[in-house]
Amino acid sequence: MTDTQMAPPKAANTYSKIRGEVVAGGALGEEDPVAGGPRAVIGLSILGGLLVVLAFASIWAFVFVVGLLISIFLHELGHFVAARRSGMKVTQFFIGMGPKIWSFRRGEVEFGVRALPIGAFVRIIGMNNLDETDPGDEPRAYRTKSYPKRMITITAGSIMHMFIAIVLLVVVYSTWGKIEGTGRVIATDVIADGGAAAAGLLPDDYVISIGGAPVSNNAEVRAAIAQYQPGDTITIVTERGGQVADLRATLGSSPETGGAYLGVSAGEQAKFQDQPLGSAIADSFTDLGDVAWQSVGGVVKVMNPVNIVQHLTGANTDQTTQPVTVYGISRLSSDIGDATGLPGILLTLAGVNVFVGLLNMVPLLPFDGGHAAIATYERIRSRKGREPYRADVAKMVPVAMAVMSFLVFVLFAGLYLDITNPIR
Repeated sequence: MTDTQMAPPKAANTYSKIRGEVVAGGALGEEDPVAGGPRAVIGLSILGGLLVVLAFASIWAFVFVVGLLISIFLHELGHFVAARRSGMKVTQFFIGMGPKIWSFRRGEVEFGVRALPIGAFVRIIGMNNLDETDPGDEPRAYRTKSYPKRMITITAGSIMHMFIAIVLLVVVYSTWGKIEGTGRVIATDVIADGGAAAAGLLPDDYVISIGGAPVSNNAEVRAAIAQYQPGDTITIVTERGGQVADLRATLGSSPETGGAYLGVSAGEQAKFQDQPLGSAIADSFTDLGDVAWQSVGGVVKVMNPVNIVQHLTGANTDQTTQPVTVYGISRLSSDIGDATGLPGILLTLAGVNVFVGLLNMVPLLPFDGGHAAIATYERIRSRKGREPYRADVAKMVPVAMAVMSFLVFVLFAGLYLDITNPIR
């Protein structure tokens, strides 16, 4: 280095690297060397040890996490296969994010595992104008391929999630049957200092009526309680072990609304009803549409910054709109597994796959939907017989970085809520 040359600031290099990886869809400049040796042994041993600990802590949470890891792998496999069949060059296929702990090379592709089990990626060269490639590889770059090939490649991950969900639904419906309500309400959680607990109500008790009003679902439970005022004493007809009993409960005051408060969470009891294979397959596709529609609403609610802040401050106690992380879902899956066994876990995985598949198609970088939106915009701007239009992705970098920052905020907010107010 001469006296007039200066090394670029470290912060600038870090920003350029992050920017490049966000718009390129994978790690840059790490093709060599592969990772191995003692670091690989230690890293893989730690990850394997964590899975063993999880299995001992909760076998259902372990099954759910393994299923989620398989889903993530299949998501990236969808991108990988579609890219290779479209003539694109793939250089990396990694499970996990962050530092490499183990990898190996097959041909021009480096496969491996990274330290943080929070995602995965497939690196396809030439994703946009900021992704520099070797001139000799330009014909195999993502950006040089036709619009249909780019769209198939970039949406393959989300399509794979939908395929996984369909397979899981068909397996559950054809093997165990479809969950249907029985019209009976069961107490799922009884608050220790609430009126229900003082009256002697226990989790797993059936609730037949409240204040003389028969109840068959949670909405009817809430409606029956809402007819009274804090301080009122009501009769709860319950069933435990086949024995019917009348419990007298004094209603408290809800800390959120000030209305009558019984201190119980309840839900309609459900069980699996056998189905023929044809109905199982048909219902799987129908229910996928229902779950997808619910997931669209879930994405809007959960990713709403106002909603997240309200949950953090305690202003919103509706857990159906609360952001949740893998940690929270894993804890919840333990309860689901205890209540419904393997079919309940598989149905939970199906729902998660639909949600993630739709979330991933949000038309903003770094989501796959952002790359799809860019490809669509370029297709609209291109004219026949002229040079294909190439969007200047540099203009989208500030938006992409803002989205990344927001995702980090959602992650930490969800983790905090999972610890302080776990979803029940």
